[in-house]
Amino acid sequence: METTRDNVITVEGLRVTYGGTTAVDDLSLSIRDGEIFGLLGPNGAGKTTTVESIAGLRRPDAGTIDVLGLDPARDLEALHQIVGVQLQEAALPDKLRVGEALELFGSFYDAPADAGELMSSLGLAAKRDARFAQLSGGQRQRLSIALALIGNPRVAILDELTTGLDPHARRDTWALVEHVRSRGVTVLLVTHFMDEAERLCDRVALIDAGRLVALDTPAALAASVADQVRVARPNLEDAFVALTTPTLQEVGRR
Repeated sequence: METTRDNVITVEGLRVTYGGTTAVDDLSLSIRDGEIFGLLGPNGAGKTTTVESIAGLRRPDAGTIDVLGLDPARDLEALHQIVGVQLQEAALPDKLRVGEALELFGSFYDAPADAGELMSSLGLAAKRDARFAQLSGGQRQRLSIALALIGNPRVAILDELTTGLDPHARRDTWALVEHVRSRGVTVLLVTHFMDEAERLCDRVALIDAGRLVALDTPAALAASVADQVRVARPNLEDAFVALTTPTLQEVGRR
């Protein structure tokens, strides 16, 4: 895959194994500057393993990753100055206050963002002195986004950001993701919500069993399965099902 100056992330031939299990298998994709790029796939498809490799949190067995000219395996310290990460399993100590968390994380960076401005822009100013245990699910997600942005990153990786949120909190979080992009940050969004990907993403990569199945805009992926589904106007969910549902023979082999 050709690397261009418009790409902030280029992945080529990525392979990651756990013991005898291959989690990511010969995956190649590129993410353009300023876009919200979605990574979709069934549970266990290799989405989180892929983003952990891009963020330098996991060393791949094969392949190359380029993030703004940096190799995550070789340039980890420099990478952490330009990539902000919010992972699905992230949690903070119950007694840690919002303001304290931002000050602590900000101390890890050479040129951190202004914590007060970040709290104001993400609707957390009134929660500066609240402890983590006192925050609602939506407020915890706002804090996760703030922590991903405190280092003034060029790239933000957001993993399953709205899992467990009610519909109002989900919509609020979508607006926050769009706000992140408006700050000039390229967003890599891992999600299993099709409506979320359709609403937010410029392009999406669909992976299954660690392999890239398709990569295009949500509208183009929906159109690509028009002949395979029995609906007048297929959407991204129709494409997801059509492209990842195994045949009966495949089910028997699994």
